Amino acid sequence: MNQHSLMNTTPSPFTFSGGIHPSYNKGLSSGSPIRELPLPARLVVPLSQHLGAPAKPIVQIGDSVKAGQLIAGQNGFISAPAHAPASGKVAALEETLTASGRTCGAVVIETSGPQEWQLLPPLPDWRAADKKDLAARIGEAGVVGMGGAGFPTRVKLSPPADKPIDTVILNGAECEPYLTSDHRMMLEYAKEIRAGAEIIRHILGAKSLRVAIEDNKPDAIEAMEKAFQEVDGDVAVTVLRTSYPQGSEKQQIYSVTGREVPRGGLPMDVGCVVENVSTAYAVYDAVVNGRPLVRRVISVTGDAVAQPSNLLAPCGTLYSDLVAACGGLRGKAAKVISGGPMMGFAVSSLNVPTGKTASGLLLLSASKVSCYTSQACISCGRCVEACPMRLAPAELSQCIEADDIEGAEQVALMDCIECGSCAFVCPAHRPLVHHMRRAKAIVMAKRAAAKK
Repeated sequence: MNQHSLMNTTPSPFTFSGGIHPSYNKGLSSGSPIRELPLPARLVVPLSQHLGAPAKPIVQIGDSVKAGQLIAGQNGFISAPAHAPASGKVAALEETLTASGRTCGAVVIETSGPQEWQLLPPLPDWRAADKKDLAARIGEAGVVGMGGAGFPTRVKLSPPADKPIDTVILNGAECEPYLTSDHRMMLEYAKEIRAGAEIIRHILGAKSLRVAIEDNKPDAIEAMEKAFQEVDGDVAVTVLRTSYPQGSEKQQIYSVTGREVPRGGLPMDVGCVVENVSTAYAVYDAVVNGRPLVRRVISVTGDAVAQPSNLLAPCGTLYSDLVAACGGLRGKAAKVISGGPMMGFAVSSLNVPTGKTASGLLLLSASKVSCYTSQACISCGRCVEACPMRLAPAELSQCIEADDIEGAEQVALMDCIECGSCAFVCPAHRPLVHHMRRAKAIVMAKRAAAKK
């Protein structure tokens, strides 16, 4: 029997606990094909576009650089290098505001002249290459998880010997409301995503490959079915029930395989690796074409933008340039969110640069924004029902408000994935996610100080 015949499409056999059903509003931009952003005159390239230590700059003011040229090196095991998104001159090395409200170092490039690329040596015959060399190439190209966390992909593809991976899950759920960049990538770059997934599977030596997509994207399901028919072995498209946060890796692993990642554990503890579809494309581009990760597709959407679009933009593009490329604002934006409404960050300025994890920019009019005053917890339990991690958000919040951070740790504070499901259903409008983020930052700071 031809192995291709093993390819099939099946509904998800499992359903994670909790979850919510917000208004998705994806129709604003889901029908907008990806278009390339006209190159901005100025790019502000953050040195922290990933989880871990910021990259260390290796260029000086006045240096001429080519697109793809290394401008900041990896600075530790959990780190990733940064490359020039375009040709031009280094105009400044400065601090820049990030979407989270923090600042980080940045390399400012004034783009000019013909756009010449400095690529890594392509590896089109990647099946013949050493697996460690392939993982190193992905690291050298600065590829990180593009679903939001930004974990360096090289590290994810190098599990310890006692953690064998048998299943790779390609995450095409894109459960965050409004955002459609991954959806468009699956429609327009299905074959490249498939090649990236094959490279990932080859490096890990995984037997099984699953493509996970929510059932509200039937056209993407069809595109992935066609692309992955050509892949040998145990391969299937798993159609997930539309439910937020279906794209979270622990929930997705359960939905696809029925395996539960233990508290404090990682996907590799249950033999799985989850990679976003855009990350798979970046892996393909780095290995087959030798192109570092210097650009990505971003959904610029919401009722306050004139032309909701999916833009292929160089990393370091200011949000103001994205909005201008979409025809500007329709009236006034009452709220601007970097990312989606559930896990994104509200920003006070459009003078913020994009990075490798910037999947969306949401601009909302006053009619879509409501003001509220937080009230006391009424112990209704809705947050407990909604939490996909089976936590007790109300209890955590009460500990944190009393500055009992140790108590919050004891009731699994660090397992919170900050998905916002609890805050979404809370009738008292309590800022539960803000409490969790503040407490987790305190814990992380204490742990870092203890290591020093």
